[in-house]
Amino acid sequence: VQLQASGGGLVQAGGSLRLSCAASGRISSTVGMAWFRQAPGKERGFVASISWIGIARFYDDSVRGRFTISVDNAKNTVNLQMNSLKPEDTAVYYCAARVASKGPYDYWGQGTKVTVSS
Repeated sequence: VQLQASGGGLVQAGGSLRLSCAASGRISSTVGMAWFRQAPGKERGFVASISWIGIARFYDDSVRGRFTISVDNAKNTVNLQMNSLKPEDTAVYYCAARVASKGPYDYWGQGTKVTVSS
């Protein structure tokens, strides 16, 4: 499974960005996708996850109500709509996929950088 993340960039606080993660390869072996992020000097942390059938959405408390994760099965893509961005959302965002619903994430994309200016 190969994952290609895109959509990062520079945005002012209060603005919006939409990240996309295109999956290819043996997608049928996976059950769900997620976004993680790593801010400078910090460990990578969970942002949001979703199953390929579009249910079982989970969000970290820090983004709930501002970010929305969704799937486009026709394009094998998972999107992360980020609204009301804050400077503390600045990070490299990674998409990931896993083969077991409660297991670790097995496949990772290369990351896309999001910078939110104050």
